[in-house]
Amino acid sequence: MDAPRDGFKWFEEGFDGFPKSLPEDCIEYTIYLLDSTLTDLERREKLRQVQSAGTELTNRLLKDFIWQREGFRLSLEREDGGSFLQGRTNYGDSVEDEWLILYILRELSKQFPKIWIRTADTDGQFLLIEAANVLPRWLNPEIADFRVWLNNGKLLLVPLERPGEQVIEAKPGPLTLIEALKIIENQPTLLLNLPAVEAEAFYRLEKYPKQILDSLHHALLTVPRKLAYVLHEDAAYISAAVEAFYLRDPIALRPLQASDHNELYFPPTDPVTMSVKFTKVGYAQLKSQQFAAPAQWADYASAKREAISQGSAEMGMKVTCGFEMLMCDTQNQDKKVVREIAMLLEDIRTGQDELPTDAEINKWGTREDDEAWLDINFEDFEKELEGIRKPGARKSNEGFGDKGAQENLQKIVARFEDFLNDDAAGADGAEILDDMDNDDEEEDSAISDDSDDEGEDKDVSFDEDAFASMMREMMGMPPITVGSVATPRVGLEEDEKIKDISSGEEDEKGVHQAMQDIENELREAGALNLNLKQGTEKPESQRNAIVKGPSSEQSKPLADAEDASEDGDAEIDFNLAKNLLESFKSQGGVSGPGGNMMSLMGMRLPRDESDRGDR
Repeated sequence: MDAPRDGFKWFEEGFDGFPKSLPEDCIEYTIYLLDSTLTDLERREKLRQVQSAGTELTNRLLKDFIWQREGFRLSLEREDGGSFLQGRTNYGDSVEDEWLILYILRELSKQFPKIWIRTADTDGQFLLIEAANVLPRWLNPEIADFRVWLNNGKLLLVPLERPGEQVIEAKPGPLTLIEALKIIENQPTLLLNLPAVEAEAFYRLEKYPKQILDSLHHALLTVPRKLAYVLHEDAAYISAAVEAFYLRDPIALRPLQASDHNELYFPPTDPVTMSVKFTKVGYAQLKSQQFAAPAQWADYASAKREAISQGSAEMGMKVTCGFEMLMCDTQNQDKKVVREIAMLLEDIRTGQDELPTDAEINKWGTREDDEAWLDINFEDFEKELEGIRKPGARKSNEGFGDKGAQENLQKIVARFEDFLNDDAAGADGAEILDDMDNDDEEEDSAISDDSDDEGEDKDVSFDEDAFASMMREMMGMPPITVGSVATPRVGLEEDEKIKDISSGEEDEKGVHQAMQDIENELREAGALNLNLKQGTEKPESQRNAIVKGPSSEQSKPLADAEDASEDGDAEIDFNLAKNLLESFKSQGGVSGPGGNMMSLMGMRLPRDESDRGDR
C-alpha cells in the first residue's frame, strides 16, 4: 500500500518541517499577477493598484458594516523571487464574513482580469466542499490543492488531462504551487470552467451585496453614558465586547465583583438608552446567554426597573460587562481595540473630550430591528444540512400543521408499511447504507464467536410469539400473542421435537407465516388503512387488554376489539402515526430511533408546534 502523499517528508527524505495548516475559523487568500511581459518592479506596482482597489471596494461596500472578529486586508508579500498579495482573516463564528470576503475577491477579479486568486480555509478548498454534489469524480480532496482558482469572476479548475490535448507540467497526483502557476501561465485555455460546479460554489454569493446590510441588527440598549460615548465613536467595538462576554471564564468575571465603582471602567451609573449595532451572530450569542447580573448591576436594575425596559436593561448589562471583561483581561492589552478604547477614556478623564448630553444622544437615532429572524425554520435548516441548492425548493414555506398535515401523516404510515413489507430485505434487515463503516465488525465477530462456543451444535429456532409481540409493541398495538389468533401454542415437549426435526426451509415458512398472521391481524384492526378518519378513540379498557391464552374468557377482550374494528371505531393507523410522532418528539432535537427511521424512509419531520409556542 502506497503511503499517503500529503507533502510530508521524513528525515531521510530531507525533512523540511511539518505541513502547515490554518488556524481554526480562518480564511487565507492569495492574489497572483501572471503577466510575462512585466518586470518584477512593474508587477509589484500593479499589485499595489490591486491592493488600493481592494481598499476602495471595501470602503464603498462596507461603510456601515461590522466584522465579527477580523476584517478583509491585503498585504504585499515576496517569496521565492515572486511578489503577490496575501491576506488572512479570522471570521470567528460568523461564516457569512468568509463568504463576504469571497465576494470581494470575485469583484476584484472582475476589475483585473490578469490576476489569479486562490482561497482556502481551515477545511481546505471550501468552494469544492460547497459544490461537492456536482464535482467530477477525478477531483477529490487528495489532489484538490492548487487546482481551484478565481479569474475574471469565474471559477476555474486545473485538470488532470484533457482529451486530445497534453497538459504541460501536469501530473495525476497533487500539484505544487509552482506547477499550478506554470500551467496557468503557459496554457490558460486548458483550465476548466464547469457551470454546474461554479453555480453551486457561488450559490451563497447570489444574495450579495444586499446581504451585507441584512447581516446586521440594531437594538435599543440601556448602558452607562461613558460606554455610549465609546460606542458612538466606533460601533465596531461591540464585536470584541460580545466575544469577551461569550467566551468568559471564572477568572474574567472577577473584575465585575468590585465593590467600588471607581475600580470599574464602565460603572453602572448615569444610564442612557441608545441604538446599538450588532452583527446578527453577535446579537444571537448575547441574547442566548443566561447571565446573572453582578451585585452592583442587580441594585441598579431594581432601582431603575420602572423607568427602563427590562429587555434593553438586561442586554445593556451584558454588553457593559463584556466591555469590562475586555478591558480588564491582561491578554487583551496589546489588541488595537483595547488601546483605542483606553485612549478615548483617557480623553474623558483629562477633559479633552466631554460625554454626550441627552439631547445629543437623542439625535443618534432610536432604530430597533425586529427579532423574528431568531426564530429558526427547521425545515429550511434540514434542507441546508442536506445541501439542497434548488431555488424552487427554498421557496416553500409550508410547515407542519397546515392543511397538508393529514396527508403527511398518511405518508408516514404508508412509508412505514412499505418499510415493513420490503420484500427485498434479507435476513439481515433493510440494506440502506452501502458505504457504512464497518467499525463494529470486530466486536460483532467476538460476540458471534462466544455464541458459537456456547452452542455451536444447537439448531436455529424462531420464536413466532416473541417476534409478533415485539412488532405489535413497536407499532403501538396491544401486545397480543400470535398464538391466540393463529394456532394454539404447542407444548414444550412438542417444541423440542419440532426443533430437532426442523430444517431451514421450515424456519423460513415459519417466518413468512408469522408475518402473514401479523399482516392479517393489522388489516382486520384497520392499522394498514390509510384513509384516516377523525372518529372516536378506542376505550381504555380495550386498548389495554392483554390476552394471555386461548381460553374463551381471556379471548373475550380480543373479540370486543375485533367487533370495534368491524364497526369502524378503531383508528389504529392514527395511533401508529401518533406513536411515531411522540417517539420523534421525545428525542429532544437530537438523533434518535424515530427520527432515524423516518429519515431512512425519506421523511423529514418538522418540530412540534407546541415547542414553537413556547418560544
